[in-house]
Amino acid sequence: MSQENSGPSASKVNKGIQQPSPVNNEAAKKFIQRKKKLITLEEFTEGILSGDRIILSRAITLIESSLPKHFKLAQKIIERCIHYSGNSVRIGITGVPGVGKSTFIESFGKYLTGIGRKIAVLAIDPSSEISRGSILGDKTRMEELSNDPKAFIRPSPSAGTIGGVARKTRESIILCEAAGFDTILVETVGVGQSETAVSIMVDFFLLLMLAGAGDELQGIKRGIMEMADAIVINKADKENVQNAQNAKRDYQNALHLFPPAASGWIPRVETCSSIANDGIEEVWKMVNDYISFTNQNGYFDLKRRSQAKSRMYETINEKLKDEFYRNPKVSKLLPTIEKDLMSQKRSSYSAAQKLLDVYFKSLREK
Repeated sequence: MSQENSGPSASKVNKGIQQPSPVNNEAAKKFIQRKKKLITLEEFTEGILSGDRIILSRAITLIESSLPKHFKLAQKIIERCIHYSGNSVRIGITGVPGVGKSTFIESFGKYLTGIGRKIAVLAIDPSSEISRGSILGDKTRMEELSNDPKAFIRPSPSAGTIGGVARKTRESIILCEAAGFDTILVETVGVGQSETAVSIMVDFFLLLMLAGAGDELQGIKRGIMEMADAIVINKADKENVQNAQNAKRDYQNALHLFPPAASGWIPRVETCSSIANDGIEEVWKMVNDYISFTNQNGYFDLKRRSQAKSRMYETINEKLKDEFYRNPKVSKLLPTIEKDLMSQKRSSYSAAQKLLDVYFKSLREK
């Protein structure tokens, strides 16, 4: 007998109640459409000013892009948003590898959102000098904070920039401030390179240290310590509490040997435990004390104006560098010059001068 003519099967299974999809298909559809849609300058501006995080993320991606068309649009967005920026506290956070920067930032960030602050974390991941790739794992290391509605975490590759600061971090700060974030935390890849790039883009520069890290770190401490507005001894918990207190005393004594800071502020040393959340409130109080102190003596505004000038010169340098390497005649000649250099037919200085001559000649011919 055929299947078609047979009666109802005893083994037939009735359909159960249809379960709702775990994914909000409508929201996902809108997100995908929005992702694919080309956003205009006005939409970027309105989205950022309204605090739209998706548009803010896309704008930062434009800023980080090396494509000329993205650069032009990004600069227009910055011009629109810069008038709404500047109303935040900018804190740079650095420290030796293994000091617990991400754990500290999560603990510190959760405390700040808990007292009503809106924070943006610009976490700079190290880029490989070989592959130019980066881990970009800060969101996984700050899982609780990344789920906080008052926090925005943006990991960016350092791309080989001196000091471990992403090339466009300054512009990202402007956009985050325009989006309504009143506290900006800039995490660097760690001590070892020049941290000057960090200190001249933030209001308060915080150095995280470990107790009993060893004499092998002494060579990198002094230069960073001279730029630090505060030193915090992290992981001051369990059996390490006494060691942290001893380290605090040692650093306090060492800081008195340094020349006075231009701000007039005497750097402080505190201890904390990011895991136990001990000392986190004191760190924020210290930042507030610094802001009040520098506002009263006028240094806060002076430093902000100085940072604007630094941004101008840095932008000029970057623009000239980009224009040079994008020049058709330079890019065409560059492989030959590199080949001559590697075969020792030219010196480094001769190679550089040849490329510069070609570049300037092409400008005169326009």
